[in-house]
Amino acid sequence: MSESYELAAERRERVGKGSARALRRENKIPAVIYGDKKDPLSIALPYKDVHLKATTPGFLTTIATIDVDGEKIQVLPKDFQVDVVKDFTMHVDFLRVGKNTQVTVAIPVHFINEEQSPGLHPTASEDENGDPIVPGVLNVVRHEVEVVCAATSIPDALELDLAGAEMGASLHISSVKLPKGVEPTITDRDFTIATIAAADSLASQSDDEEVTETEVIEQNVDTVEGEESATEEAGTDRPDQD
Repeated sequence: MSESYELAAERRERVGKGSARALRRENKIPAVIYGDKKDPLSIALPYKDVHLKATTPGFLTTIATIDVDGEKIQVLPKDFQVDVVKDFTMHVDFLRVGKNTQVTVAIPVHFINEEQSPGLHPTASEDENGDPIVPGVLNVVRHEVEVVCAATSIPDALELDLAGAEMGASLHISSVKLPKGVEPTITDRDFTIATIAAADSLASQSDDEEVTETEVIEQNVDTVEGEESATEEAGTDRPDQD
């Protein structure tokens, strides 16, 4: 799990578009802390600190501590909005992390021992007929895998070992050694993470084949029973968005 960090915040007494715009003019970002069966808390954070974290890989999978006027609250960032034109962070939703909080998060997949894959790095340059052997291509079907785990035990990445993988191999979630307490959200099948295909066959794959292999990963959803998204739970705060 990535190293935790701390942010200083102040409570917001006013919410709404006008208040949010005023905060941004002061180089602050409006945010909401929700969950753990407590009332939503509207806060303001320093823009520079939050934008730096939000644009860093692992932001949505790293526990943080927010100091709100002396009260330290452990949270996990769940969502953030970015202005598509000006590319600045506009708003952040944080989930309170309790003792038994379970979350659903998308974890990146890292591929290791690629050089030990005969399909990607054949040991011979010619086959038994004297024809040249062309190395295969790693076709990544899923760059991330959605899992359920404790909020305090989110892995930085999942590793898939390519050692021994031959041409035409199909590598599934069962090939990934998941950390204790980490389970994929898809449990009804051994879904594909990657394949090793010939370069020419990869280029000629049909759209139907790609759709069959690739599933759409839904946005991160909090799995804590009884919790709602910040949009629903802190409905009066959403008008902050311009």
